[in-house]
Amino acid sequence: MTTKSLDQFVYVTFIRTTPERLWQALTDPEFQKQYWFGMHQESDWRAGSPWKMVFTDGKTADAGEILEAEPPRRVAIRWRNEFRPEMKAEGFSTCVYEIEPMGDAVQLTVTHSIEAPQSQLIRAVSGGWPRILSNLKTLLETGKVLMPERPPVAAA
Repeated sequence: MTTKSLDQFVYVTFIRTTPERLWQALTDPEFQKQYWFGMHQESDWRAGSPWKMVFTDGKTADAGEILEAEPPRRVAIRWRNEFRPEMKAEGFSTCVYEIEPMGDAVQLTVTHSIEAPQSQLIRAVSGGWPRILSNLKTLLETGKVLMPERPPVAAA
């Protein structure tokens, strides 16, 4: 019997907003473009529905399907990178957004995991998620993003 190795990235942040407003921010393509450096996601956000992440030029960056959806509390996405062959070869990952009210704020936990040891995808999202979610938090709390342009990618 072999056991598969799970590689994952977990990010937790607290945002002064409501679960409903955060859900809208996470699922509305036009709002996403503001904090996701022009990119957006396309889906109807229902279990079994297709999902994709779209570059500013209209090309698909990532694709998959919605595994679970409980607005405004939780969504799980079956996610595969579509533009980098080495990451696409790792197969599908799972990304889960969990939203929990905390008084006047909301705790957002993003867990991105894959059954691949030392995953290149997890290494990539570990650099991306903090930037994206910092932008999201700042945008919801102040009306402006923290980083309006994508920062240069550091050499691996």
